[in-house]
Amino acid sequence: MIKIHLTCLFLAFLSAAAPAAEGRLYVNDLKAPENRKDVEAIQSALQKALPQARAATVCIDLGEGSGTGVIVSADGLVLTAAHVAQGVKKKVTVILEDGTRLKAETLGLVSDKDAAMIRITEKGTYPFVAMDRENSTVLGDWVFALGHSGGFDKTRGSVVRLGRLVRIADGTFQSDCILIGGDSGGPLFDLSGKLVGIHSRVGQQLQMNMHVPMSVFLENWDGLNKAEFIGDGPYAKKPEKGKGFLGFASEARPEGGLRVTKVGKKSPAETGGVKEGDVLLKLNGTKLETRDQLKDLLKEMAAGDELKLELERDGKPQTLTFNLGER
Repeated sequence: MIKIHLTCLFLAFLSAAAPAAEGRLYVNDLKAPENRKDVEAIQSALQKALPQARAATVCIDLGEGSGTGVIVSADGLVLTAAHVAQGVKKKVTVILEDGTRLKAETLGLVSDKDAAMIRITEKGTYPFVAMDRENSTVLGDWVFALGHSGGFDKTRGSVVRLGRLVRIADGTFQSDCILIGGDSGGPLFDLSGKLVGIHSRVGQQLQMNMHVPMSVFLENWDGLNKAEFIGDGPYAKKPEKGKGFLGFASEARPEGGLRVTKVGKKSPAETGGVKEGDVLLKLNGTKLETRDQLKDLLKEMAAGDELKLELERDGKPQTLTFNLGER
């Protein structure tokens, strides 16, 4: 059973209590729970909403670090923060509540609002949650936050924090739900289990945390779905062409192709599987003939871009797919 400690929940920033709107839990309109009945109403709502919310909350494995996201469609659309996604069209891994690991790709992001979208690329039907499309959340509403605090832990599962919305300003929600590293990009729900926001900034004080409201995602939905880099803000750095880094040396062969003469340690090329002696034949479908040609192709690519190398190793054809590093 989920226990609620009243000393952590009481807030007194609302004006006189108003009657609850139809379909709206009445405790949202109280300054604070007044008796056991009020506390049990919050607890009952939370217990009802939690199973589906948890099933749709995922850990996003970035290779170096992780964040959180939430599935919002049966075919695997995931919402998260831009500073978690870090870019568009990047390969990531989504981890479900039961530990299932799924291939995924970042889609678009809004760099000045800290909003991003990811798609699970493995076909399937996934648990998902409904979004607050009516912008119905108001100051003082009870909310609960989920997140894979500190990274994925199957035994523990996603961590639940209960609180209230304490500020709404400049297209941002602030709650007193306690968040830490790893929660970024995770979901904020109302007590009906509807998704109202995505965790953005963890405050210096544990009870001061910012969330991106659903309105930001809905206003930019088409661009997010088309993998567009939207805005010019602090939460994601726009990739620059020519900044991509492979990390190998090569020489042209008279019969065509480039022979790899050296592979840098811990370089993208080494991580991607390139080996000394490989003969590179094509890059993203373009036939390779000279080193200058390879350089020209790389000038049109940015750090994080995916490339496909068709090569020959020990007389046998191979294809490697990996992402460019940053120079």
